[in-house]
Amino acid sequence: MRIDIITALPKILQGPFDQSILKIANDKGLVEVHIHDLREYANNKHNSIDDYAYGGGAGMVLTIEPIDLCISKLKSERDYDEVIYMTPDGEKLNQNISNGLSLVENIIILCGHYKGVDERVREQFITREISIGDYVLSGGELAAAVLADSIIRLIPGVLNDETSALTDSFQDNLLAPPVYSRPAKYKGWKVPDVLLSGHEKNIETWRFEKSLERTRLRRPDLLDGNDAEK
Repeated sequence: MRIDIITALPKILQGPFDQSILKIANDKGLVEVHIHDLREYANNKHNSIDDYAYGGGAGMVLTIEPIDLCISKLKSERDYDEVIYMTPDGEKLNQNISNGLSLVENIIILCGHYKGVDERVREQFITREISIGDYVLSGGELAAAVLADSIIRLIPGVLNDETSALTDSFQDNLLAPPVYSRPAKYKGWKVPDVLLSGHEKNIETWRFEKSLERTRLRRPDLLDGNDAEK
């Protein structure tokens, strides 16, 4: 899989992709992440990529030309399944979206900045718009890293235990059950006996019941229309 991220602030993204699971995935050759500095596509002596908004108002707007040049260059080299714009008014990211995107081959992620991008970028180039929540960040870089992480960890071979991602919260519209590790007893606080029993079926039943209980308490909206309760 290849992910191309277009940004006005590439240094923000260096940290996330140089660490942990994202770095492991890249080192294993399971994913290629390429970060593109939008200023390299600016066609002016000041490398400017923003301008005032027509009609007035506060804030600057990312202009269309450097974005066009960058996306057009990438698309001339390979086909892309999605060109995604990270924006607060996009569809809210969830596990189903990440699952679907983990199955594609190539995606472009455009990071917004300032007051956003020229609307013609959204009309002409963007195939999908995604938000990571109902709040506003200074730019789309952190949101792009969140999206990329949620996708990359699902690629077979990235995690040591490939079943791990399948038991995460939201995979079955349920929150994940409680987890415990050694020691079995600490300051009088004990691990539930069933988890120490070695009885696989009983453990699976306990985990399902705890997932259901936790979801009812914390995210009952996830159970709307879910067969898990039946």
